[in-house]
Amino acid sequence: MPFDSLGLIPALVQAAAQSGYAAPTAIQAAAIPAILQGRDVRGSAQTGSGKTAAFSLPLLQRLGAERAQGSSRRVRALVLVPTRELAAQVGETMRSLAQHLPERLKIVVAFGGVSINPQMMGLRGGADIVVATPGRLLDLVEHNALKLDAVSMLVLDEADRLFDLGFAEELGRILALLPKQRQNLLFSATFPSAIQALADGMLHDPAVVDVQGEPGTEPNIVQRVIEVDAARRTQLLRHLLKQHENEWDRVLVFVATQHAAQIVAEKLYKNGIYAVPFHGDIAQGTRTDILSQFKQSRWDVVIATDLAARGIDIAQLPVVINYDLPRSPTDYIHRIGRTGRAGESGLAISFVSASTEAHFRLIEKRQGLSLPRERVEGFEPTEVAVPVVDASGTGGIKGKRPSKKDKLRAAAALAAARGDAPEKND
Repeated sequence: MPFDSLGLIPALVQAAAQSGYAAPTAIQAAAIPAILQGRDVRGSAQTGSGKTAAFSLPLLQRLGAERAQGSSRRVRALVLVPTRELAAQVGETMRSLAQHLPERLKIVVAFGGVSINPQMMGLRGGADIVVATPGRLLDLVEHNALKLDAVSMLVLDEADRLFDLGFAEELGRILALLPKQRQNLLFSATFPSAIQALADGMLHDPAVVDVQGEPGTEPNIVQRVIEVDAARRTQLLRHLLKQHENEWDRVLVFVATQHAAQIVAEKLYKNGIYAVPFHGDIAQGTRTDILSQFKQSRWDVVIATDLAARGIDIAQLPVVINYDLPRSPTDYIHRIGRTGRAGESGLAISFVSASTEAHFRLIEKRQGLSLPRERVEGFEPTEVAVPVVDASGTGGIKGKRPSKKDKLRAAAALAAARGDAPEKND
C-alpha cells in the first residue's frame, strides 16, 4: 500500500519517502486516514513502528491546508510528551516532514532543564504547532508566552506515561485550558487497562488502532535471561562487553537509580570501556550531547535510568541490557524496545539474581513470556532465593493497584478531559 493511497498530498508522500518509509507501517496505514477524517484516535503499536509519523503526517496536512486558507498563526496543534529527549525528537521529525509543504508551518519545541527565555522568544509572532513537556508548557502559559484557546488538535505521545501519577495533575491543568471541541490523538506502545479507561474518557467515538501482535509487526528482538549474583553484575557486564566488543558497537544498559548509573559507568570507564551515565540530574545540554555522541558511536556504553526507556530512537542499536530489572512489565517493554527498531534485529539481556527471580517471573507472566535461564561460565550464581510473601497480591509490580491518592489524581485528570473540571480562581 503506497502513502498516496492514504490521502496524503504529494509533498508529504515525498517527505515520508525521504524519511526512509518505502511503504506505510501498520500503525500509519490505519491511523492516517482516520486522522485526516478528523476522528479521535487511540493508537497502540510496538516501539519503532512509526507512531510519530503516523500522527505527524496527517496533522501537518490539515494545518497546512488551514494556513493556505489564511488562518492566523495561533497554536492549533499541541503535542505533549513526557520527556525532554522525546520532545526534541518529535520536533525534529515534524520539521523534517514539513519542509516540503507549500505553506510554511512554525513548529516550536519547549521543555525544561534549559532557559525558558529562548523558548519564549521562539513563540513571538505565534506558532502553528507546539511540542512540549507538561511542566514547561504550563510555565510558558503562566509567562503569557502562548495561549491554548485555539488548539484544535491535541496529541498525547507516550500517552500511558502522561496519564500516570507523575503527570496527572499537570495534564489535568492543561486539558482545562484547551477548547472542549478538539481532535484528540493518543499514541503509545502500551495502554494498561487502568490507563486505557482514563484515555477513553477523553475520546469521542475514537478509531481504535491496535496493531500489537499482528503478523509482521512484532519487533525482531531476541530476549535472554542470565542468572548472576547481584554483587557480580558489574563484573559480568564488563565480561560480556569485552567478549562482544567486535559485535556490539553500542550498548544501552538500564539501571534502577541515578547513583547506580554513576557508579557502574565509572567502574566500566576505569576498566577501559568508554561508558557514560545518563539520568535526570545531568544537565539537559549534556544529556543532548551524550545522545548525539552515542548515535555516532562515540560512546560504547550508556548507563541509563528509565529516563531513556521511552521515545529515544537510536538507529541500529544492537543491544539493551537490564542490569536492574524494571519496576513494571510495561517498563520492560519500553526498555527493550530501544533495540530492534524499524525492522532491524536486536538483543535484550536481563540479569536476574536470586532476589529478583520472582519479580522477573511476574514480568514474564504479564507479557506472556517464558524465557530459559542461562549461566555464564565463571559467573554462576551462589545465592539462594528467600521466599517473600506479598500481602498486596500484586507481586510488587508497580501500578497493579493504584492507591487512593493515585485514584483521586487520575479522576481529576479525567474530569478535566471531559470538560467538567472546576474553573481556576485567579
